[in-house]
Amino acid sequence: MSSSFNQGILVTIICEAVLQDRLIKLLQTLNVSGYTIIPAQGAGGHGRRMGDMAGYNTNIEVKTIVSAEVSDQLLEDLKDFPQNHALIAFRQTVEGLFD
Repeated sequence: MSSSFNQGILVTIICEAVLQDRLIKLLQTLNVSGYTIIPAQGAGGHGRRMGDMAGYNTNIEVKTIVSAEVSDQLLEDLKDFPQNHALIAFRQTVEGLFD
């Protein structure tokens, strides 16, 4: 691979939409410069989420590219989110065109 690409850690969080404001505040606290939020639907351990009505039984997918250190802190902080809400998070090393 060419070294002309930037490298970072892509963190993906899939959670109930009700957690969106709290998640955005966390990202701001960690000085994350950007993120993407999209509606998500599917099924998993917390049941089926179809996104029928805004804010009810809906999921969002949040993606951000950060440093390894920020990804460590973000995943650690997500452990403090309410356990009664569906939330999964994972990270991957990525390279591409981003700041």
